[in-house]
Amino acid sequence: MKLRIQGVGKKFVGRDTRRSFAALAGVDLDVRAGELLTLVGPSGCGKSTLLDLIAGLAAPTAGRILLDGTPLEGPGLDRGVVLRQYALFPWRTALSNIEFALEGRAATRRERADLAREYLDLVGLGGLGDRYPHELAHGMPQRVAIARSLATDPALLLLDEPFAALDAGTRESLQEELLRIWQKTGTTLLFTTRSIDEAVCLGQRVAVMTSRPGRIRGVVEVDLGPREGAPRAGSRFGEYRHEVWRLLRSDIDHDQKAPVAS
Repeated sequence: MKLRIQGVGKKFVGRDTRRSFAALAGVDLDVRAGELLTLVGPSGCGKSTLLDLIAGLAAPTAGRILLDGTPLEGPGLDRGVVLRQYALFPWRTALSNIEFALEGRAATRRERADLAREYLDLVGLGGLGDRYPHELAHGMPQRVAIARSLATDPALLLLDEPFAALDAGTRESLQEELLRIWQKTGTTLLFTTRSIDEAVCLGQRVAVMTSRPGRIRGVVEVDLGPREGAPRAGSRFGEYRHEVWRLLRSDIDHDQKAPVAS
């Protein structure tokens, strides 16, 4: 198993140090090597918190997380992260942003540039390496962010609602692009979303979280056949979508009434 999450919980202490709240409680989840697993849940269920723990940006207050059998302790180059906001350096070109992720490697400047170009080509942006983030069309900066994370050859790529801020057309286009990249690289991907359609369209499996404190309510195996064209029609897609919705439905009213934090 590539990633194993065992009994993970996370509590946060409020301004009044006598009070705390649990964001996660007893999370158990396995991610298989080379799979694209989507994690879906209502706002505030702890999806982003869980990814922070896996990335090593915070420590769980209970349980443990193992990558290739080794407990995680802090950040590492074995994990790449793509956030909702693409977080590129505005004063660096697309190529230079990717090269920045490679500066810790024992490689020449030319070797880093060649590798950065290779990953720009992979995400369909070949020839645009000299563009600055503000010069890239809508959706392209996220492609650069994905290329930057993949260039370090991570064992696991974490994507935290990376397409949430995009319009519907761009979002669907990037979903198809992500599937193409995943099929070509074989990288293990964990992708969070609030969209049932996105979760089913992308995931080989869909893990469904409860409202806070977040737990894994269930995991839906998805078999839509060939992934070209990101299939969204047909009875099988509808059946998987309904199953994910059934798992989510009991928490929707609770999520709407309760204060949230993610």
